[in-house]
Amino acid sequence: MNKTLDEGLKLTSEINNMIKDEVRNNAQAVICPPFVSLTSVGKLLEGSSIALGAQNCYSKDNGAYTGEISAEMLKSVGVKYVIIGHSERREYFKESNKMLAEKVDLALKNGLTPIFCCGESLEQREKGIHIDFVNSQLTESVFHLSESDFLKIVIAYEPIWAIGTGKTASTEQAQEMHEKIRNHIESKYGKKVAEETSILYGGSCKPDNAKELFACKDVDGGLIGGASLKSRDFVDIIKSF
Repeated sequence: MNKTLDEGLKLTSEINNMIKDEVRNNAQAVICPPFVSLTSVGKLLEGSSIALGAQNCYSKDNGAYTGEISAEMLKSVGVKYVIIGHSERREYFKESNKMLAEKVDLALKNGLTPIFCCGESLEQREKGIHIDFVNSQLTESVFHLSESDFLKIVIAYEPIWAIGTGKTASTEQAQEMHEKIRNHIESKYGKKVAEETSILYGGSCKPDNAKELFACKDVDGGLIGGASLKSRDFVDIIKSF
């Protein structure tokens, strides 16, 4: 919940111009602005290499759900990606694994790519249950999908204890969890699907640690929070691939 419409357009324009001028790798950048900015940001991104994403969608097709936004509505304004199950949605709005499974289904039904978030708290990590906890999030929300549908989603691992705290998982911790996630996917869908699934890291990724994180075997990209609000930082992260 950052940036007014004008501020968001300014940030998007800066990022777009920097990517055109500076980025030479094949990294796919996605910008996920607040709902009120989606249409305007989408128009600004027309013809660029940057894809438009949304931060959330509702778990129903349509109806008397005042204040909610459906996957169909997102599709109608040019959205390609949608973040589902972000740790803040889980914590503040009590979104359950069952509800998130419904959101994933509706996103896929409407041709959107879900960026499905999973991750553990500091307490769960200290208790040594973090791997089982993350695996259960995946099992209960996305393992009902067919192999072909599962290949259409992106996974984002969020160590909740490293979001907005200034703490960052070590490269060893990040790689360990990404490898465990990939192994869990392999146990359900097989090695080929597991290897083709993109798993993003979403815990205080910044320009000064991005290159090291992205060098990990099972880290395929980043779900960038605070650093995405500064065009220079965000583009430098993209250039770290």
